[in-house]
Amino acid sequence: MNEKTKKILKAVLPIAVALISLFVVARFATSTEFHAKTIQSLDEKKATVMELTAASTAASAAISLLPGDTGIPIAEKLADLSTYFLLVLCALYLEKYLLTITGYASFVILIPAACLLFSFNVFQRNESVNRAAKKIALFGLAISIVIPASVKVGDMVENTYKASINSTLESAKEATEEIEESAEDSKEKDDEGFLSGIISTVQNGVSGVTNKIQTVLNDFIEALAVMIVTSCIIPLAVLFFFVWLVKLVLGININIKPIRPRRKAGS
Repeated sequence: MNEKTKKILKAVLPIAVALISLFVVARFATSTEFHAKTIQSLDEKKATVMELTAASTAASAAISLLPGDTGIPIAEKLADLSTYFLLVLCALYLEKYLLTITGYASFVILIPAACLLFSFNVFQRNESVNRAAKKIALFGLAISIVIPASVKVGDMVENTYKASINSTLESAKEATEEIEESAEDSKEKDDEGFLSGIISTVQNGVSGVTNKIQTVLNDFIEALAVMIVTSCIIPLAVLFFFVWLVKLVLGININIKPIRPRRKAGS
């Protein structure tokens, strides 16, 4: 095989890879059926976040009905948590949409472009073009893997705290029901004009419920921390890991020096 034939093969092979990426791999990478497990996991996380948001909002509204100002700080904290849960929910929606978008960007745009650069560079022999093509191809592969990988890692972390999150939801519902019952009892006592001692007794009961909701607030904060880690921090960490890995791979320079035979003395 002469040198010209080798160059032609080297130029045709990247084009073939680009066509496979464009018409075969991209069909799977952009398909929701191919990412069914990842989408199901994201949907389950969204359902959990929405339940936590609804529970914290209901608890905050119930505490605001209590007599006096003792429950107002807790109600405000729970209302703030609802806002953070909504931010986590937005992050989950973004991950779900990017799942197919990154697959399209990788196998329809970036990898075919890198292959065309490789093919073009066979005849130009420009090292800068070759390096740019490698970076584009590796970056395309990295962004196509980052969301499925981050969701998998997030599931491993979330499974550890799944029982705790479910317990938080149950405790919040129970505490909310008790607070609503206490608030209704207190209102009935006030309307009937009972003695102040009876009202004091009701307020003491409310205080006990308030102490319980403080524990629930701590559980909500723990659940929020878990959701932020699994839905926001881990995807960013996985993305930075792949970027670092790409830089590491492209930064390795292997220089192999030929072994020269030693000259004999006197030669």
